[in-house]
Amino acid sequence: MPPSVVRPLRWAGRLLAAAAAVAGLVALFLALIVVTDGAGSGFAAWSATVGVAVVAALWRGRRRSWPGRLVPFVPALVAAALTLSVCVPTLPAARRYPPALASVTAEHWRLSTGSRVAVYHYPPTGSGPRHRAPLVYLGGGPVRGIPVRDHHFLRRLAGQGYDVYAYEQAGGGRSDLLPMDQYSITRSVHDLGAFAGRLGKGRIDVLGFSSGAVVLTRALADPATAAHLRRAVIAEPGPMDGPTARIAGRQGRPSARGIAPAMAGPRSTYVPRYAVAFGLMRLELLSPDNGLVGQAEGVNAFTAADLGSDTASGYCARDAHRIPVEDTVRNFSFSAAASLRIQRTIRDSPSIAPRLRRSRTPAMLMIAECSSQVRQWETAVLANDPAIRRTQYMPGVGHHMWNGLDDNDQRAAAVITAFLQDRPAPLPDYPTRADIPAFLRAHK
Repeated sequence: MPPSVVRPLRWAGRLLAAAAAVAGLVALFLALIVVTDGAGSGFAAWSATVGVAVVAALWRGRRRSWPGRLVPFVPALVAAALTLSVCVPTLPAARRYPPALASVTAEHWRLSTGSRVAVYHYPPTGSGPRHRAPLVYLGGGPVRGIPVRDHHFLRRLAGQGYDVYAYEQAGGGRSDLLPMDQYSITRSVHDLGAFAGRLGKGRIDVLGFSSGAVVLTRALADPATAAHLRRAVIAEPGPMDGPTARIAGRQGRPSARGIAPAMAGPRSTYVPRYAVAFGLMRLELLSPDNGLVGQAEGVNAFTAADLGSDTASGYCARDAHRIPVEDTVRNFSFSAAASLRIQRTIRDSPSIAPRLRRSRTPAMLMIAECSSQVRQWETAVLANDPAIRRTQYMPGVGHHMWNGLDDNDQRAAAVITAFLQDRPAPLPDYPTRADIPAFLRAHK
């Protein structure tokens, strides 16, 4: 073979060997991150990886002349630089809370559970009658700040005479963080009871959405917390317990996931440190309380664009190219680690069905046509809570039912207020318990 061909092939072989060496060292580093649970911001894994790389480079260069001995160190230096980017924080380790909203003031309440939560109050307005029972909103997430879009909806409810309160669950939004081992679905339920007691206005109505609906469902199965509740609106619930979480069923009509344009804005997952941390946590290879990225730094890093596909899944496919902005960059807050921790405690919990069957709090279930929730998560609540008086199947909307599009906010408010005031439902009571098998077969 002529030298003009041999030489490029030789260089290509060396380049491939160097690339393979770098990839192997990076893989070793990631494996050590998992084994050490990210100890020391990842530096424990990095030091061990660099040590292996140096030893390998010395061994490979042992028979070469002095200048040639340096060549094996090139892949080691490249791998060291790449993996070091995972270990060096680019954001503060102390929590950076969102600035104040212009439209409402956040108060901070210390609950009897020890949680310190951010509370928003929308006093009743409008010319209509005032409703005696306070209406408390539990948002989704879990451990996410209340989006600006939801604040708009809460103002709408206040404009219809409701005394509306909302609080961001511990660790979310402007609420204080908890030690990671204190996050659990049980703690969230106890916080709801403590909030109602701190409010001191008698029994309350509660609107729970998504993961907030899970908290509310479990509160109905907890007699001490349920004693604070007058009426409950369970909107688009996730899995209520471990057996339900393990159901792999169908979702609603097609959502905008996968067809909506990518969300604009910065992404933490474009930064190696946070891409590795959040990716390994999502795969459950890192614990939520890992040593790689602390809770506060993780909250500081996570952005609204990181939730792009999840946001799109909250809308019908027909709305894929007109999804509204749900939140501002300055107001957005989400703790991925605490959220995974709470979801794990739900998945590991025993069935609450026997206790839920003893519930006597009047409740309503809201189901979206294009829901991204597994249908059996929703129908499990209906099947096991005998106090559910009506179900409202909301046509033309996705998981985020009040979203500012068309008349969706008005329709959602009409359904909620009709139930709270014990007026006739705007929509048919569907599905009922007897309808559940046919409802699931119809893939609605």
